Amino acid sequence: MKRSRRIGADLVVPFVLLAVVFGGLVWQKYHVASRLPTVPPGQQGPAVTQKVILLYANDQGQLVPEAREVERCQDRNTCLRALLEELFSGPISNLDNEFPEWTTINETRIEGDLAIVDLGADFADGLVPGSSAEMLAVYGIVNTVCDNLPEIKRVQITIDGNRQARLRHLDLSSPLEPDADLEAPAAEPGPKRS
Repeated sequence: MKRSRRIGADLVVPFVLLAVVFGGLVWQKYHVASRLPTVPPGQQGPAVTQKVILLYANDQGQLVPEAREVERCQDRNTCLRALLEELFSGPISNLDNEFPEWTTINETRIEGDLAIVDLGADFADGLVPGSSAEMLAVYGIVNTVCDNLPEIKRVQITIDGNRQARLRHLDLSSPLEPDADLEAPAAEPGPKRS
């Protein structure tokens, strides 16, 4: 008789422990869920991401758009800096990265319709030699900024605060307007099939 009680206790104790642990986990799940705010359907908060178009070089020497989802930002200067950081991270497709690796963004500032982008000397020093490479890098920045922030009409690129900066082949002393001629033409749709 004692043996059967012992077997019953051996089965009941682990079952009770398992039930306590499982019950605690269920209680914790519902306790945490009850503290989360509920949003009625159709009244979700603002989107946490936004779509941006970044311009990178192709092997024909043109700027080609690459779409990305980035974190939504609130003020224009934060958006400008985040856009440039994403641009300098390089393409995710097979496009060329015309920007030197580890390009430093010293400062970004918006004054009216002008964006001022102060880059470190590593940008100028690390560019691939040649006027075409410089042009694609600089206008990759200018066109990306103006395409994504439509209130910006011009971009002044400075190097370590120098507003009279020059690259080997390109003068950066004046604000630059976007140059759509450097962008690859949009692909035309193919013929419709019947």
